[in-house]
Amino acid sequence: MKFLWTTILVKDMEETLKFYQEVVGLKLDRRFNAGHEMEICFLGEDDTKLEVICNKKFKNIDAGNAVTLGFKVDSLDEMIQLINKKGIEIKTGPVQPNPHIKYFIVQDPNGIKVQFAEQI
Repeated sequence: MKFLWTTILVKDMEETLKFYQEVVGLKLDRRFNAGHEMEICFLGEDDTKLEVICNKKFKNIDAGNAVTLGFKVDSLDEMIQLINKKGIEIKTGPVQPNPHIKYFIVQDPNGIKVQFAEQI
């Protein structure tokens, strides 16, 4: 079995794409309408993608605290500088739970936790 994508429902497609493209660095793979008032985007370059769905019929989307998306970064310090420049609040960290990894967590525009991790 192969993992293909993670799907998130979002309130604002443009705001979400801006975050995942400008902050996370994911490239837009494809974008299309999927019916009346619904749009789908896939982000990422490899086999595993992030699927983003914006459906205007869904008014009350609550991402909750049950899911965290994790992304590997080359330099945690450089990522912190970018996050600060973008005016995004760090919710957790930086934390180094063992000698091999350190990370911090922010929230995307939809309240989904996004973890940036440097493997040492």
